[in-house]
Amino acid sequence: MTRKEDPTVFTEEQIENGRLLFAAECEFFFGAQKLDQLPPLAGSEVAFAGRSNVGKSSLINALTGRNRLARASSEPGRTKQLNFFDLGGRLALVDMPGYGFAKAAKSVKEEWQTMMFAYLRGRPTLTRVFLLLDARIELKQADRDVMEMLDRAAVLFQVVLTKADGMGPNKLKAKIAEVEAVLAKHAAAYPHIVITSSETGLGIETLRAEIARSCAGSGSEGEQG
Repeated sequence: MTRKEDPTVFTEEQIENGRLLFAAECEFFFGAQKLDQLPPLAGSEVAFAGRSNVGKSSLINALTGRNRLARASSEPGRTKQLNFFDLGGRLALVDMPGYGFAKAAKSVKEEWQTMMFAYLRGRPTLTRVFLLLDARIELKQADRDVMEMLDRAAVLFQVVLTKADGMGPNKLKAKIAEVEAVLAKHAAAYPHIVITSSETGLGIETLRAEIARSCAGSGSEGEQG
């Protein structure tokens, strides 16, 4: 990407690259509850992080076109492992455990943060973290804490607003401005926000293209598993 190119605009070719990437078979291949259980380093990885109930599983399913690839727990915060999905041998999608669950003990929350920070710092194949925020509600302290953790880990992260369907243009514009103001304070933040809805498909092809472009620029694409 040259300096003159607008990172918020995708060409037809880039949109098609994203479609082709996510048209491949996608299968769960590894789950890790501890750092010493992580799969060997291979090709590019992108990770999805977000508070419990932010719609992470629904977004991963929408991206891959599969209804039950990633499953949402009936108990928020129950999933405590990193789930790895192989996308056609070209990319690993990493579903990070949800955070911000109110009922969890302080020790559990600290354990989550310790493990996630160690994963982020020790995974050179990780090209980007997509941080999901619910477009309908205000930023929580847990969201701000994760942004700070990503800064400390020096891992590029990009915000994806979920559940944006049904929001009026003025409310959505105000939400984008709110998040942009926060991101401006974080060195590891990618400035472009992706607006999505798993229900209507809003922004899904854009996010696919964003992921394909981020991996193409990493130079580490290869087989998984």
